[in-house]
Amino acid sequence: MDDGYRNTNLYQGGREANQVSDDYRYQDGNYEGYAPNDGYYRGGDEPAHEEDAQSDVTEGHDEDDEVYEGEYQGIPHPDDIKEKQKKRAPAMDDEYRDRADLMAERMEDEEQLAHQYENIIEECGHGRFQWTLFFVLGLALMADGVEVFVVGFVLPSAEKDMCLSSSNKGMLGLIVYLGMMVGAVMLGGLADKLGRKKCLILSLAINAAFAFLSSFVQGYGFFLFCRLISGLGIGGSLPIVFAYFSEFLSREKRGEHLSWLCMFWMIGGIFASAMAWSIIPHYGWGFSMGTNYHFHSWRVFVLVCALPCIASLVALKFMPESPRFLLEIGKHDEAWMILKQVHDTNMRAKGEPERVFTVSYIKTPKQVDEFIEIQSSTGTWYQRWLVRITTTFKQVWDNVLYCLTAQYRMNTLMLAVVWFTMALSYYGLIVWFPDMIRYLQDEAYESRVKIFDEEEVSHFTFNFTLENQIHRNGEYRNDKFIGMKFKEVRFEDSLFEECYFEDVTSSETFFENCTIISTVFYNADLYEHKFINCRLINSTFMKEKEGCHLDFEEDNDFLIYLVSFLGSLSVLPGNIISALLMDKIGRIKMIGGSMLISAVCCFFLFFGNSESAMIGWQCLFCGASIAAWNALDVITVELYPTDKRATAFGILNGLCKFGAILGNSIFASFVGITKVVPILLASSALVGGGLLALRLPETRDQVLM
Repeated sequence: MDDGYRNTNLYQGGREANQVSDDYRYQDGNYEGYAPNDGYYRGGDEPAHEEDAQSDVTEGHDEDDEVYEGEYQGIPHPDDIKEKQKKRAPAMDDEYRDRADLMAERMEDEEQLAHQYENIIEECGHGRFQWTLFFVLGLALMADGVEVFVVGFVLPSAEKDMCLSSSNKGMLGLIVYLGMMVGAVMLGGLADKLGRKKCLILSLAINAAFAFLSSFVQGYGFFLFCRLISGLGIGGSLPIVFAYFSEFLSREKRGEHLSWLCMFWMIGGIFASAMAWSIIPHYGWGFSMGTNYHFHSWRVFVLVCALPCIASLVALKFMPESPRFLLEIGKHDEAWMILKQVHDTNMRAKGEPERVFTVSYIKTPKQVDEFIEIQSSTGTWYQRWLVRITTTFKQVWDNVLYCLTAQYRMNTLMLAVVWFTMALSYYGLIVWFPDMIRYLQDEAYESRVKIFDEEEVSHFTFNFTLENQIHRNGEYRNDKFIGMKFKEVRFEDSLFEECYFEDVTSSETFFENCTIISTVFYNADLYEHKFINCRLINSTFMKEKEGCHLDFEEDNDFLIYLVSFLGSLSVLPGNIISALLMDKIGRIKMIGGSMLISAVCCFFLFFGNSESAMIGWQCLFCGASIAAWNALDVITVELYPTDKRATAFGILNGLCKFGAILGNSIFASFVGITKVVPILLASSALVGGGLLALRLPETRDQVLM
């Protein structure tokens, strides 16, 4: 059965919605000698039948009025049986055809649709509709950029509120990437089955809800859980955003405008840095309820960071589903209406409202998926939902496996290596830079330490702050330490006799090999672990402080905000250059060139022996590497067909987040030990990934399949 016949049948199912003329209906094939039993006038031999009907009328005889003798016995008329068999024939043909044949037929349909859809998008033009969608999806991408920075900015303050240990802080930093990794794979796969808009709304709603909740929870465990689920939500947005936007862009505009869209990730980093700088240092912003519930400024910052996600979520309600996705699942009429909306919106904005949308029929691929219709009377409600969920996830898993079939295996594996090496080096270094700056600051801080040897103090009241001091072999008798703060103070081999500590707050303060006799500790946070190899004789601890009550303003916190702000801002030139050149030099050269230049920048880090030098090299590295990220996003969208696009992007982005977790863990472990390993590891990964990227196929002249 030729394509022309199949196309006509597909069209005739929606003829009343599209109001297409008979002349247009025949353009895809030749119907001579075929008279389908559909009740439509076809020409040819039809008049002869009309004459017979007229003669029957004049004779007062109509065969249809005859009573079939088996009618009252419940036996169907032979003509009715033949009619039903004719109608059932195409469905039976599909049922007994080999699945490979059906898939080959679908691929042929998809190729025809790809070229027709490209022409339709060109007719719709690029204008107000695409720019509106650009800003709506840009806010979602901005939320993703914010999520990466939030935990890093709140850690210094959160550790004070939650008494976090070093291992807890490390887990909190990695848990967001773990959630994003799972969310990218899961929600990206669902977007190819349930729709771009629906899954993006779900993704943003999860992120907004749990980000909002995380600002109020007090315990470390609940906060960790909320950030995990929040990361899962926003992790799914990235693959959906690029798949969604690309399906409204023509071939000439796709590379450039997807690169412009990437700028919102940079804007997210700038927004997070600016908000952290302006909100978190105001430790008094907030409120307390009793002694156990505290809502400090860093929690206000977490709330503010949810605003881009909420704004995108609200705006997305007014955006349509991707028409390319709708065509892929056979919803021709809905897709046509959306494309007409895009066309009319753009034409009105250009001052040409009289321009008519000339497309009347769009090719739809053959549907080969098995859909399960569950009746409301079948089983219980949770059984029905279980069947639907398992069926959907089986289809998602089939899509995942499809990306590893012979047709896409090599491209998927090469892209996976490039994504992973890029993430390992980039995310590892952007964590390593602030840690190295902190290390340099700590070294400078320790070099200014004051040392007191063999001091003797008696009957003295300490009511001021002691900071960055070491007291050795001292003797303190009948002294009072009231309403004071210890910051980076160590007492070594000292004697405390009949002293009194009240309302004392401490940070990095320890007593080593000290003897403490008849001393009272009242409402102080000098806990047991702060006394190392000490002898406590007749000493009393009363009403210990609960939780962490530190409010020291760390000078280096401000510098970290500045470093992140400058690092985010430094990618602006790279974003502009990549957007302008993406369609001129191609995706492959952009990825390879950017990664190789970034590898060269890594070697200059050997000369970063000061804070200003590290900041400068960080800005250079981020600016050089952003072009590779943009090109990776574009080529990943273009290499896969519509029904696998978000799934493939989700898999590769999930692998990217796994690389980020490894990079953070490996690079952070070498801070203060050596710079050689992180620098060589990052540069080697970038060189290997950049050279491999040059073997990928170029996609700038390719229509979106």
